[in-house]
Amino acid sequence: MEMEKALAALNNPVRRQILVWLKDRSNFPPALEEHADLDGVCVAYIRDKAALSQSTISNYMGILKDAGLVKSDRHGQWTFYRRNEEAIQAMMDAFAQEILK
Repeated sequence: MEMEKALAALNNPVRRQILVWLKDRSNFPPALEEHADLDGVCVAYIRDKAALSQSTISNYMGILKDAGLVKSDRHGQWTFYRRNEEAIQAMMDAFAQEILK
């Protein structure tokens, strides 16, 4: 993970909030029955919770994914996002080490 990409992704309060929301699936409506066994949250639920346009949320999720902070899976027309916990922890560790030297 590139530290600069991660920090740039986190430089937006809505993108940070999305990461917080994704930590707990209960922050979103229940998954549809056909998606109940899938990890992550449908991008439509993220869009609705953030109250932003589809294009803005798609852009935000792309930035978070490019930074390695989230992972996505495509299921038919649906895209599901989940946090990349290992990458988030690695970024936090690297940031702390750099700042606290």
